[in-house]
Amino acid sequence: MDKYGLIGYPLGHSFSIGYFNEKFANENIDACYINFEIPTIDQLHEVLDENPELRGLNVTIPYKEQVIPFLDAVSPEAKAIGAVNVIRVERRGKNTFLKGYNSDVIGFTQSIEPLLEPSHKKALILGTGGASKAIDFGLRSLGLETAFASRSGRPGTISYESLTPEDMHEYKVIVNCTPLGMYPKVETCPNLPYEAMDSHTLLYDLIYNPDETLFMKCGRERGATVINGLEMLLLQAFASWEFWNQED
Repeated sequence: MDKYGLIGYPLGHSFSIGYFNEKFANENIDACYINFEIPTIDQLHEVLDENPELRGLNVTIPYKEQVIPFLDAVSPEAKAIGAVNVIRVERRGKNTFLKGYNSDVIGFTQSIEPLLEPSHKKALILGTGGASKAIDFGLRSLGLETAFASRSGRPGTISYESLTPEDMHEYKVIVNCTPLGMYPKVETCPNLPYEAMDSHTLLYDLIYNPDETLFMKCGRERGATVINGLEMLLLQAFASWEFWNQED
């Protein structure tokens, strides 16, 4: 039986394990998907050694960047982004060959592109974590100018506190890449001038639990278009399966 899995730490609720095991059952695929909760990325070798049937991995925080030195090859897109969240595992005799890809940018761009309007020229990315790199890459590939905002206002970013209503008129696309508003802390959201948003504002939250975060609710009440991260997750899963099984 082929194996696929997820590496990260800690691993709580995982969308992938439910999605793929259901897919395998429904399509009579002789495979299983396992969560590998590893405290350090160095334990990747143990996962590979103890699971010779492993054909592919997804990678989540905090290892999307840390895993790159362990790989034999990285796709041009993942290299440009600087983060990997899909690994194809090939067994070549006694040797194991690992190639890294990034499905974040695929899932994000395919889900946001149908919602973009001519007025969407600039995008504000909330947060500077691993996912934000792929979001930045995806937005720029769609022709938008990008800027980053963070609580600290670190160099190269805008602080939430300094954002003005005028900024909301300028940045019509806002993507939340932070965990603010994720279950169970559903009462939190990024500190933005929501009152300046309108029907041309697009709010995209990478969070998918709850279905509507406070960030989305505040925007929707001002007429904004809002979307959560569930479609992105589904599209990422499709892309992962393609990466694992495509002919190189």
